[in-house]
Amino acid sequence: MTQTSGRLFDDVARLITDAAGVAEGARREVETAARVQAERLLRSLDVVSREEFEAVREIAVAARDENERLLARIDALEARLARGADEETDGVRHSDAGPAAAT
Repeated sequence: MTQTSGRLFDDVARLITDAAGVAEGARREVETAARVQAERLLRSLDVVSREEFEAVREIAVAARDENERLLARIDALEARLARGADEETDGVRHSDAGPAAAT
């Protein structure tokens, strides 16, 4: 009886091991099928790749930096123009006031 029960346990263990192998294979097949379906869905949605997204992001960051630099330059030029206009206006007032005060 000992040999029969030992053989029975060996058979059961082998059966469980085989079932685990089949389950593992089924799991891999389901994962593969899910991955294929997800990739097909993403392609049909026309989603950009991570590399394309990062490239466009870098371009946008560079454009924003350039825009900020140009805005600062415009502000500086406008300030110079405003100072120049003030100096011209002040010069006109002094020259107008000079002859009028002399008469």
